[in-house]
Order: sequence, then C-alpha cells, then structure tokens
Amino acid sequence: MKVGFIGLGQMGSAMAANLVKAGHAVTVWNRSPGKDDALVAAGAVLADTPAAAAQGDVVMTMLADDRALEAVVFGEDGILDCPALHVSHSTIGVALADRLAGERQRYVAAPVFGRPPAAEAGKLFVVAAGADDLIDLCEPVFEAIAQRVFRVGTTPSAANLVKLSGNFMIMAAVEAMAEAMTLAEKGGVDRATLLEVLTGTLFSAPVYKTYGDMLVADKFKPAGFAAPLGLKDMNLVDAAAGASRTPMPLLGIVRDHLRTAIALEGEDVDWAGAGLAVRRAAGLD
Repeated sequence: MKVGFIGLGQMGSAMAANLVKAGHAVTVWNRSPGKDDALVAAGAVLADTPAAAAQGDVVMTMLADDRALEAVVFGEDGILDCPALHVSHSTIGVALADRLAGERQRYVAAPVFGRPPAAEAGKLFVVAAGADDLIDLCEPVFEAIAQRVFRVGTTPSAANLVKLSGNFMIMAAVEAMAEAMTLAEKGGVDRATLLEVLTGTLFSAPVYKTYGDMLVADKFKPAGFAAPLGLKDMNLVDAAAGASRTPMPLLGIVRDHLRTAIALEGEDVDWAGAGLAVRRAAGLD
C-alpha cells in the first residue's frame, strides 16, 4: 500500500520502520527535521508537507497531543482534504476525535497500547473504531505494527475513550504498586521481594511486571513515555469524566503525583516516576 506516516517520535519512528520492512511504499513527514534520516535510508520517501504525505491509500498520524494533530489536519498544507484515509494513532481527547470524524475526511481512530520496545518489535495492540470497510482497508498496515487489533465500534471516538481509560488504569496500577512497595519497604520488606510475590501470584499481568520492575529499580530515565505526556492524558481523562459526569477520585491523586514527578525530576522522567511522589512523602529517598 501507499502509506503516509506523520509524527516520528519514539513510537512513530518504530511504527514507520516496520511499515517499510513489510514492503509498503512509505512517505514520511515530521515537524522537526532529522528524525526521518534512518527511515529515508531504509527506503522511505520524505515529504515536504503533511499534505504531500497524504496522497496515497492511507496516512497514519502519531502525534503528541491534540494541538499537534489539529495543526497537521487543519493547518497550512494539512491533510483534511487529501485523498488518503486518515488513521490516527495519537492519544487525543474525545471531543477532537468527534470533530475529526465529523469533517469531510475518511477517518479511523486507532490508538495503540505498548511502549517503544513493543513498537520496535511490531507487537503493539491497536484499538480501532470507525466504519467497518475503512478498518478492513487498514488491515495490511495494522499487520505490520501490531500483534492484535481490537475493533470497538463504528464511532471513532470510542477507541480514544478506551485508550484514555486504559492509560488511567496504568497510572492507577503504578500508584497502587508504589504505595504497596513503600509500605512494605518501611516495614522491612524489600521492594523486589514484594514484587516477586505479587507478580508470581495474583498480579501477573504485564502492566505489573513492566512497571513494577521500573519502580523497584527506580529506572525512570530515559523515559519510554514521558511524564508530561502522561499528565496530558490524565487531563484528557478528566475532560471525558467531566463531560459524562463520572466521578474519578483516584484520578486527582495520580495527576498530582505526575506533577510532583515532573517538578522533582524534570520533563524527561518516565510517567512511572509518579511513584517517586509516594516514596518522598513517606520519607524515603
């Protein structure tokens, strides 16, 4: 397929590379120059505008936030009226997803679960929503980046709501583990021992193992997913909760702990660094 890819951060670069490896004709664009060098060397074509990257069958976007996606779609040389089917992998708000679906473009929402190593391995989980025939069209490109595709409805914003709910649950798991590890450590039980017991019994899910290891080792840099992006996502969760009048008291705690992690460690700390706020409040280094 003729595929455009816009947004070449850690995740986007890995996803685009897998599309090239799978034999698709890939055209790339990124706001900041230089991130496309390796992809061009591997066979991708560099576009000079977002619109130029959206002249094929599909254009995939993987951007940091709502503002960046709005600029690519609605801004100068944007993709709004281009022929390619727009597939948005970005974690964005429900309101923007609804706006994109209501515009003149063909649109599929397809946010992903997985950190950069999963993106590099082509083992992401895609959550897709939109018209069935449009998702069918996306199957060849999804096969290059994902181990499984979940279809969650024909309303595109449903996929974004699933993604935001999942990201909230990740942060809730980080918060729960950080509190449990802090309690155990202050009582004389090593964090690694606690994690071994819990992940070897009732808490064997990947989220506990991945983030539990990070919390045990205090390994928050370099960030696989930076805390400011996590804070952005929690603000989007809050907007969705406000719109539907859904109480989410734990959300306020994890947002505050993300803010604390950023204040303590800088913007390049991983969002799992929110666990540092729990340790510091308990008097642990």
